[in-house]
Amino acid sequence: MRGPFVQQRSNEQPETEEARFVVVKKIRDAILDETFKPGERLPEEQVGKMFKVSRSPVREVLLALEKEGTVVMEPYKGATVKALSPAEASDIADLRLALITLAAKPAYRHLSPTDFDLAYGLAKQITRSNNAKEHFKYNHQFWDIIFEKAQRPILRDVFRGLEDRSIRYIPLILKLFPDPASRPRQREVFIEFYRKGKVDEALRAFKRIYLELVDQIIDHLEAEEPAYSSR
Repeated sequence: MRGPFVQQRSNEQPETEEARFVVVKKIRDAILDETFKPGERLPEEQVGKMFKVSRSPVREVLLALEKEGTVVMEPYKGATVKALSPAEASDIADLRLALITLAAKPAYRHLSPTDFDLAYGLAKQITRSNNAKEHFKYNHQFWDIIFEKAQRPILRDVFRGLEDRSIRYIPLILKLFPDPASRPRQREVFIEFYRKGKVDEALRAFKRIYLELVDQIIDHLEAEEPAYSSR
């Protein structure tokens, strides 16, 4: 009796893990295309029906996304997509800059010309794209190149967590900068200096452009704060 039971449990586990992975991706995609907006509720039953999975993996995913900072779980209310906030946007920016600074110098020694070409191509795609899902995907790929070459896995994992947490801000960025021609080019400028070995100059240029972008996000959120907090 024990043998078949154990086999059944082992077969169910990969299926459950796959279901969780699928639900995480679909919830993130739904946030990016604004099917789920910041401040909106995510009822477990509705999410399960939408993605054709049982409530069990949905609950596990929502709890994981709460730890990540993407959703908020409240007693008797369930999950909601976490609202955007000026304070959070500022904190994420400060942490991202610190981690990028820590990774840039050790990564440079291991980056090949092909790596720089790939990163620069991704940076251009991010600037050109008006699709939030593409923006998220290419941005992940761009920074993975840098952080993997830094060979500091803890920094990479913490940075990935911040990138996942900041997913809610991508649709807003595309609204603030609808024209790719006027969109901030901090990644492209970073690589232009970085590939020449001017690491400190690359970091300073990136920081200047990136903080200008963050300031515009914060100004917008402060101006719209009653609307965002009431969702």
